Amino acid sequence: MPEIPEVAYQKIYVDSTSLHKKIVKVDLGADKIFQSPKKDFKERLLNNELVSSEQIGKYLLLELKDKAYLVIHFGMTGKLDYFNHDEVDKHAQLTLTFEEGSKLSFICPRKFGKLFLTESVEEFRKQQKLGPHASDLSEKEFKELFENKKGNVKTALMDQSFIAGLGNLYVDELLFHSGIHPKAKSEKLSKADLSKMYKNMIEVLDTVTKSKTEGTKLPDSYLRPHRTEGEDCPNGKGKIEMIKVGGRSTYFCPECQEQK
Repeated sequence: MPEIPEVAYQKIYVDSTSLHKKIVKVDLGADKIFQSPKKDFKERLLNNELVSSEQIGKYLLLELKDKAYLVIHFGMTGKLDYFNHDEVDKHAQLTLTFEEGSKLSFICPRKFGKLFLTESVEEFRKQQKLGPHASDLSEKEFKELFENKKGNVKTALMDQSFIAGLGNLYVDELLFHSGIHPKAKSEKLSKADLSKMYKNMIEVLDTVTKSKTEGTKLPDSYLRPHRTEGEDCPNGKGKIEMIKVGGRSTYFCPECQEQK
């Protein structure tokens, strides 16, 4: 499931290819993708333009020149594809044809993605009950969120109404770097624990986003390249284990992340 770094890459991609171009044709795919009537998408998008983009967690919001926003949730396999040829991918669920002949498609083979229309960013945030965008939080704001939080820390961090944008992969990553067990109780975390978590959240999101946008490998010190049960811990202290937390496969090192 795309998280903040993957959506940030898609934001850069659409900003660099598809803004300020008049949309002269709109082709729509599977009904289940569209969260408003399909005719509304045609009416809103035709003869309009994408003028800017914004990200809230796992959602990409594309502002339209004539009011409103087109919002994309990428699901498991969604991505944007900008091209200048006539052949459209068979898994395209939305294709915008621009006046000069280029096209932008939302490709989603497994059809788990979603497309929305909304009048404003704040309206959409309220409708979807989204918390603050993870990488926009200050350390003070991050700590304040945990003041009355209970339950295990991994479940808290993955709750999109608590903090928007974190998912399975990078929650495991930031907890690994922080030395905190994924089942640690949120209410028992110290101020030092929260400071480490915040620092590592920002660092992990920045590092992975840079990796996505520049095509570089993640550092070998990261958990993700070793995300296999029984593999050596990147710190050389133990073996990676897998447990279920909130129904999700969770990877950690029991030597580095002792359960207290």
